[in-house]
Amino acid sequence: MKKNKICIIGAGYVGTSLACILTARHEVRILEIDEQKISLINNSECPISDKSVKDFYNVHNPSIYATNNHEEAFLNADFFIIALPTNFDEATQSFDTTIVSQTINSILEKTTSGLIVIKSTVPVGYTRSVRENFGSSRIIFSPEFLREGTALQDNLYPSRIVVGNESNASKEFLNILEKSAEKKPTLSLLMSSEEAETVKLFSNTFLAMRIAFFNELDSFAMTHSLNPLNVIEGVSADNRIGNYYNNPSFGYGGYCLPKDTKQLVKNYDGVPQTLIDAIVSSNTTRAKFIADTIIAKRPSKVGIYKLSMKKDSLNARSSSTIEVIEHLRKSDIEIIIYEPSIKDLKETYGLIELDLEKFKKEADLIVCNRLSEELSDVQNKVFSRDVFSRD
Repeated sequence: MKKNKICIIGAGYVGTSLACILTARHEVRILEIDEQKISLINNSECPISDKSVKDFYNVHNPSIYATNNHEEAFLNADFFIIALPTNFDEATQSFDTTIVSQTINSILEKTTSGLIVIKSTVPVGYTRSVRENFGSSRIIFSPEFLREGTALQDNLYPSRIVVGNESNASKEFLNILEKSAEKKPTLSLLMSSEEAETVKLFSNTFLAMRIAFFNELDSFAMTHSLNPLNVIEGVSADNRIGNYYNNPSFGYGGYCLPKDTKQLVKNYDGVPQTLIDAIVSSNTTRAKFIADTIIAKRPSKVGIYKLSMKKDSLNARSSSTIEVIEHLRKSDIEIIIYEPSIKDLKETYGLIELDLEKFKKEADLIVCNRLSEELSDVQNKVFSRDVFSRD
């Protein structure tokens, strides 16, 4: 197999995990603006908080070069993989793709060859629009299907690989991803970029819908004094439904699901629908229901055990726990938060308690999205909807 020169733009979860699997057979360079990440990568140290990626670095000592110099990163590259964040802009009700467009423009200005692969999540139709605007057929879209905390495994053992173009260069890129995986995916698909963009948004929206469904089942069980575990197990025993991804929570959160569901609503403009809107609104309804349930217990001081959206995560982005806090703040209940892992919280939330024992002693009620052994000695204080003790 030809040893390609691959430039990855962005050293987040997507970019770093891709770099790890590609470096065994190819020359990988990363374009990154964060000086600390650049230094870590060039010293063969993991630049992200992910145990599996850190373990990979410790075992394989990967040879990946990082720079903030565009010309150096782009030099003679056969493939450019854009793995940059596209945050949801509430004002426009759509992804902000400015940084992706600027990166594409920079690549096209400085190079004359090499396939540009967008891994960032974008609205349906975005890839076609930039191909037309820039007058270039070098741009394609290939979605990632990675879970936080298991990004490396998801690349090594992909459920499927989707590439949104049917050119020879696209087929070569698909082949590169297949060869870099430890196990060939069950399904590899070449399709139009618009179809690939749609696959990405609908996949994440379906996951959000499944979370919302079991959360509303749990709300029903709570209201009618039913054991949610019994109901969920009874429902999930049907093979068509399945006993997985069914653990109640305060709502879906993280970097992908909240923004991807909202973007899909935007893309439905002019298309009749009720379900997609309901998935988005269900998450808000659930958080308010959880907050109202806590308020009804009349605690004088509520302790929030961690803001992260899932167990062993350092990501509090769009965390459902934060939305619960916002509802609780409308009451007279005092709130303290135990969150030792995520920096710069005090300025945003205040009342951060870093001493776990003091936190457990002071709180009348401890609210946690996911149960922890750290709270086993104060179970009588704990409020959680985690019925399976897993994500």
